[in-house]
Amino acid sequence: MIPQGSVKVACQQLAPRIGDLDYNRTLSVEAIRRAAARGAQVVVLPELVQSGYVFRDRKEALALSETLDGPTLSLWKTLAEELQVVIVGGFCERLDDERVANSAALIEPEGTLTVYRKAHLWDQENLIFTPGDEPPPVVATRFGPIAMMICYDLEFPEWVRLPALAGAALLCAPVNWPDSPRPASERPAEMIRVQANAAVNRMFVAACDRCGEERGVHWVGGSTIVDADGYPLAGKDRERTEQLLLAELDLAQAWHKSISEHNHVHLDRRPALYQ
Repeated sequence: MIPQGSVKVACQQLAPRIGDLDYNRTLSVEAIRRAAARGAQVVVLPELVQSGYVFRDRKEALALSETLDGPTLSLWKTLAEELQVVIVGGFCERLDDERVANSAALIEPEGTLTVYRKAHLWDQENLIFTPGDEPPPVVATRFGPIAMMICYDLEFPEWVRLPALAGAALLCAPVNWPDSPRPASERPAEMIRVQANAAVNRMFVAACDRCGEERGVHWVGGSTIVDADGYPLAGKDRERTEQLLLAELDLAQAWHKSISEHNHVHLDRRPALYQ
């Protein structure tokens, strides 16, 4: 599907509360409505915005998890249809009585739900979540082909390459980037990796971070929307409070992979040499 025209994309950087499901649902609803009122057609929310992130153990995660027909995704479905927007957001998914996944949902205005389960688990996530075993989906939405993945997945170039090769024009990534020390004046490496991934694939990327403090963890607050050349359209500098980022994307640009008269970011690859 070749993207036609432009699409307005929003990243809603929020501060969910661990374990407060009602508060987080209300927070997400207000954020989606606010973005739609500003003209957003695709709204991206943070990783695990439904539940909060810093679980004590798997038991707590299970208690806060939801199935695909749970109240949060049901609410997002209603909003997607009412506001005629695509919603991408993170949630703690109950797989069965013993297992949970760190998941993201892409909900289309028509009501179609696509779920991705985080394949690359970060630190203590390995003690809580069952990792996903499917590649990032590419969904042919009315606005163009959109892929999704979650946070640490972005640090594996070969994983980001998969949806790019599969035709994604926009990659939406709910993230929770824990803050860490860095040299003075340097930008967070997580934001720079997003730019690099976009540039080497000529694919737009919208990474939606969270903010606030949760059980002693502080967050980068590095939400960013990056064009197909790797340059930020919104969120060049991090902001450690709630914020709404908006950018108009001409997704057709992501269909042009040539970077010179004789170079193509995908056709120049020589996979036989990479074994």
